[in-house]
Amino acid sequence: MPVNSFDNYPMSWKPDKNALKRPFYKSLASLLEQDITNGFLAPGTKLPPQRELADFLDLNFTTITRSYKMCEVKGLIYAVTGSGTFVAPNATRSITISADKTANSIDLGFVASFEQTNDIVSETLQKTVNKSYLEQLLNYNDPTGIPHQKTAALNWMESFGIHADQEHIAIVSGAQNALAVALAALFEPGNRIATDLYTYSNFIELAKMFHIKLVPIHGDQFGMLPDELEKQCCQTNIDGIFLMPSCNNPTTIMMSDIRKQELAAVIRKHRLILIEDDIHAFLTAGIISDYRQPMFHLLPEQSVYICGTSKSICSGLRVAYMVYGETLREKISQAIFNINVKTSSFDAEVITELILSGKAHEIVSHKKRLAQTANDIYSEYFPLRKDVGHPLSLYRWLPIKGHNDALQLETDLKRRGIRVFHSNRFQSGQTTPDMYLRIALSSTNSFDELKIGLGILKQYLN
Repeated sequence: MPVNSFDNYPMSWKPDKNALKRPFYKSLASLLEQDITNGFLAPGTKLPPQRELADFLDLNFTTITRSYKMCEVKGLIYAVTGSGTFVAPNATRSITISADKTANSIDLGFVASFEQTNDIVSETLQKTVNKSYLEQLLNYNDPTGIPHQKTAALNWMESFGIHADQEHIAIVSGAQNALAVALAALFEPGNRIATDLYTYSNFIELAKMFHIKLVPIHGDQFGMLPDELEKQCCQTNIDGIFLMPSCNNPTTIMMSDIRKQELAAVIRKHRLILIEDDIHAFLTAGIISDYRQPMFHLLPEQSVYICGTSKSICSGLRVAYMVYGETLREKISQAIFNINVKTSSFDAEVITELILSGKAHEIVSHKKRLAQTANDIYSEYFPLRKDVGHPLSLYRWLPIKGHNDALQLETDLKRRGIRVFHSNRFQSGQTTPDMYLRIALSSTNSFDELKIGLGILKQYLN
């Protein structure tokens, strides 16, 4: 029998005792998932302490612990040491961001890559079709990439500070595919990966699919705080870490070289596996004075370096490069074959031709000019602090006040003809009182359209 009477005792969640069936931990986890999914428990709700719930249900404490753990692995709830267990901010909806557009809407949500340069890609595509070895690009051979394509990839990444050989690079079907391969190859359900407090929303969704728990780590204007990572590593068993050092999505923060070295020391100490998504290196290396090296250079045997070409060269050709140490090579190669069989050699050949011909650098130069113009336009509506964020970012991170209902805000702006995304889509775990909008600058059909969209947004927020 329960030790205490709960007839008039306030609890945030009182599951129906009569609905419980053996095994109780699975049944209770199912009830919790249903109440979260059906909206009876709002994001951020603090759940009853485990001993209190065990007393209420007249169950063993370990039964409650197992139930909470099942829901935590699914990304439905998260625990904060010393504070309790809470409903996750994105437990009730998918936060995957795609290019699906609403008719007659200005897209300031999805981050494209200034598609105005695709005419250069189109010319190269025609040249690739006419190559004498075209048929060799249409078979199952070379599942991690044809040797000359790997050579071009290594040449492309050399300016970013990547130095590797052909045995430790693979060509995959875009950066998102690379992330899936890395998670499948190197992690198991129930593992924990440290991330920035705000991180790439599609990585959050991937972690949910693989039943991997994300552990949010606080940061500052230079990136994730090493002391905070060290504290979390000491408090719980963390298996890996996901970072976007060149330009964090969504915050635009560029990690300083000193911060990279400080974090690398913690990662090395606790033997974490680093997934370094460096898709924005083309905007940073050789441009930003503090860019010295990727984190992969500091931790080659503990890292997977991902260099996508969707933002730098062409989004429609799904090509990315994965670089990794010898200790990870076999697992990653096996995962690539199991998930992809192989990436399109034809797509990779188009990218290779663009790199070797110098057209890729021409595209990058054009995109940098477009990014500069877009950021100048943005600053006319929302002045930028020069000491915060990447100056050429394809998106901006706009602080807002008085708009706590994320879904209502996105809906209101959609009715006004623009699509934006609220910061809660990017929260990797715990909720925060600060609110932001991520504003894409690279997806509109013209700069005039961008100005109209920013004008609508500024009027609404004012």
